[in-house]
Amino acid sequence: MKNFIQTLKNIYNIEDLRVRIINTLGFLLIYRFGSYVVLPGVDPGQLGALQAQTKDGLLGLLNMLSGGAFSNASIFALGIMPYISASIVIQLLGLAIPYFQKLQKEGESGRKKITKFTRYLTVVITAAQAPAYIANLASQLPSSAIYPFDPNSSMVSAFFVFSSVIILTTGTVFVMWLGEKITDKGLGNGISLIIMAGIIARLPSALMYEFFSRLEDAGGGLVVFLVEIVFLMLVIIATILLIQGTRKIPVQFAKRIVGNKQYGGVRQYIPLKVNSAGVMPIIFAQAIMFIPITLVGFASSESLSGFAAAFSNFNGIWYNLTFAVLIIAFTYFYTAITINPVQISEDMKKNGGFVPGIKPGKKTADFIDNIMSRIILPGSVFLAFVAIMPSIVSNVGVNSQFAQFYGGTSLLILVGVIIDTLQQIESHLLMRHYDGFLKTGRIKGRTYAGMAG
Repeated sequence: MKNFIQTLKNIYNIEDLRVRIINTLGFLLIYRFGSYVVLPGVDPGQLGALQAQTKDGLLGLLNMLSGGAFSNASIFALGIMPYISASIVIQLLGLAIPYFQKLQKEGESGRKKITKFTRYLTVVITAAQAPAYIANLASQLPSSAIYPFDPNSSMVSAFFVFSSVIILTTGTVFVMWLGEKITDKGLGNGISLIIMAGIIARLPSALMYEFFSRLEDAGGGLVVFLVEIVFLMLVIIATILLIQGTRKIPVQFAKRIVGNKQYGGVRQYIPLKVNSAGVMPIIFAQAIMFIPITLVGFASSESLSGFAAAFSNFNGIWYNLTFAVLIIAFTYFYTAITINPVQISEDMKKNGGFVPGIKPGKKTADFIDNIMSRIILPGSVFLAFVAIMPSIVSNVGVNSQFAQFYGGTSLLILVGVIIDTLQQIESHLLMRHYDGFLKTGRIKGRTYAGMAG
């Protein structure tokens, strides 16, 4: 406890870090406030049907990722997911279209152009999703809940639809802007922190609901609740090990002559992560899985049939099988675009380094690529297993709201973002010669550390 208090004092003493933390909390507070601002023309007192629709299932997960804004008919109802979808499309274009491939190689100028295209595409996707959300809103709420309502056609007025589309699109763009500001002026990845803030906001109510449901006559009692908590802790520990796991490749550096003294070879390691992609495969795959339910107007799975029903059923076999396959595929994809074995090999060669027993150049690149393929496979499979864990525990009796925290998008984002944020805070502390959070070593984040020369 004494060391923890001292660490907090050290954080406060670093002005830049203190300002960044305050900025981050301020931006997140604005986002949470906006999630309760209801669309103009909607009666907030008559949202019961919408909130019941988003209580569980896939819409429940979408509501959790939006921090409850979806069920509140908020100006932020569509959340940040359109931006995630736009990012996926732009990154896929980088594999297929030479122009985007060129932008990815242009450094900072290319990154700014890609960001601009992502923003434009976010507006297009949000404008396409907004009418579906409004149609679902009109079907779920009574006519007296929406004003103005056209009594002649039994539909909401064109003005309400048009203005709501503009507001929802603007709301998503504003959330995207908040995420970018957090990244620039705050601490950590802004988009991930916004998603995490929404998830944490739902945790207390889900925990209390599960607790009281277990105290009922048919709930199993307090012992069952404690067993659930212990199992949840085990899942969290396994998730942390997944995020922090590494495989180190030894690197031998050439001898150096400084003055008249000759030093022998220096041995270092390339730390390849078991899960180099972090939670991005989960976020990308989840954005893809939201497409079917978006196309049918955000309807609940009970009212659907055929293909739409199969891929909108959060606990269904086809949904979870497809979700797991997408996660494995996106893990390889995201790792491939973030870690380049050829570039690592070239950097090693420039710095006089080599892997013992492996020729520099293409042989080293192939060796690193082979090692990455081997360690990513079990990591991606376990990541997929953790992702579908909520549906597994939900089918054995755990409340669907609380089951979301037994893995899946929510737990992986929570653990991953918290570790990354703590790692950034620790980096600020160590740069100022303060002790970090751990005495035995540094916190391992998800970011590839690279090779020191």
